[in-house]
Amino acid sequence: MAGGVLADEGALKRAHLYEHRITAYFIFACIVGSLGGSLFGYDLGVSGGVTSMDDFLIEFFPGIYKRKQNHMHETDYCKYDNQILTLFTSSLYFAGLISTFGASHVTRIYGRRGSILVGSVSFFLGGAVPLYLSEMAPAKIRGTVNQLFQLTTCIGILVANLINYKTDQIHPWGWRLSLGLAVVPATLMFIGGLFLPETPNSLVEQGKLEEAKAVLIKVRGTNNIEAEFQDLVEASEAARAVKNPFRNLFARRNRPQLVIGAIGLPAFQQLTGMNSILFYAPVMFQSLGFGGSASLISSTMTNAALVIAAIMSMYSADKFGRRFLLLEASVEMFCYMVVVGVTLALKFGEGKELPKSLGLVLVILICLFVLAYGRSWGPMGWLVPSEIFPLETRSAGQSVVVCVNLFFTALIAQCFLVSLCHLKYGIFLLFAGLVFGMGSFVYFLLPETKQVPIEEVYLLWRQHWLWKRYVEDHDEKTDQ
Repeated sequence: MAGGVLADEGALKRAHLYEHRITAYFIFACIVGSLGGSLFGYDLGVSGGVTSMDDFLIEFFPGIYKRKQNHMHETDYCKYDNQILTLFTSSLYFAGLISTFGASHVTRIYGRRGSILVGSVSFFLGGAVPLYLSEMAPAKIRGTVNQLFQLTTCIGILVANLINYKTDQIHPWGWRLSLGLAVVPATLMFIGGLFLPETPNSLVEQGKLEEAKAVLIKVRGTNNIEAEFQDLVEASEAARAVKNPFRNLFARRNRPQLVIGAIGLPAFQQLTGMNSILFYAPVMFQSLGFGGSASLISSTMTNAALVIAAIMSMYSADKFGRRFLLLEASVEMFCYMVVVGVTLALKFGEGKELPKSLGLVLVILICLFVLAYGRSWGPMGWLVPSEIFPLETRSAGQSVVVCVNLFFTALIAQCFLVSLCHLKYGIFLLFAGLVFGMGSFVYFLLPETKQVPIEEVYLLWRQHWLWKRYVEDHDEKTDQ
């Protein structure tokens, strides 16, 4: 029962027969495929920096600029509280919600490669990138390969911060240059996508079996691919029986994938508060009393920590497992947010100048939080959903993943500064509570998917204390 549909469970237990070698063809596909992350990351990093630049504020938000100048070196939680200003950032992600539904149709009919090409023009469709990387990668190194998306995302954020630091010194049009340079990763992604191979999974799904076999031989570096190819064919036969993948996604047998992959992990990835820190790091540090250039430098430090964490996750995802990284980091992140919240509550408030020593402590704590997030919830929020959907709902599932992720990204982006204004230090305690909840979610509901072939992940649900009830109920009805 591939993905919960076929009845021949034994036929799919062929993982031990899979073979692979790392080839230049495979490396090229992974590098080009991961470029979507640099485009996504650049946008994440550039928007928050631009909204803290004086020239941008003078032109579009003179009231905020005046308020900022009056409180340049003092803590003022409400310094940037303006819903139109935050809409500048969040509107990009609200707009992305529309295109995510189109991504399912594109990936299912025209393949993962087609979605990446379209995504280079309208980068919200580039959310298919983690799916592409997971399908191209051998099971034993799928975690490492998939982390390329997170790594390039983090590099994109860091590059955006470095560019913002330089363009902030170019008056009065530096902010325009920051925004315009987003065309660079988009162009690279489009040109590379023209030479990008389609995934074997997608080719089989389109009925191009010989082409799929040829690509599989190239990316695996061996002619002995019959076991893996047969699994793909059987999973595809199950997928063809599904006429409406979105409706099938909500079927009882797919409840684990829906709850964990489509809703839980992408939502929790944003509810950590991490992207709010990435969006508004310059703004947040200025609100806490850092000067203009000091805030950009501090945010650059946090984003450098994110790149280091992404490299760490590439090594650790397939060594320690997804579940362990999520649980361990949840404990760390909870502690850091509590310490930051309590420190802000006790040591300073509105109108008080920020002591340099305390400012250094806050930057260190936030960097530690970023390190924990960057090797766990950041990459795992994309990796786990990309590997748990059966083929018949994979395109629809990935669209929902990106949709939920973008919705909560936009929601948090829109609400963070107003929440910082009204909740003050309490916003960090709120994030601590959310981190505790999501750690509990992983502990009770997520099985380990490390080194499990994508087409055999469904077997994990049959061994889980809760999800087996949903899967077994379906199997019993199928057998009757």
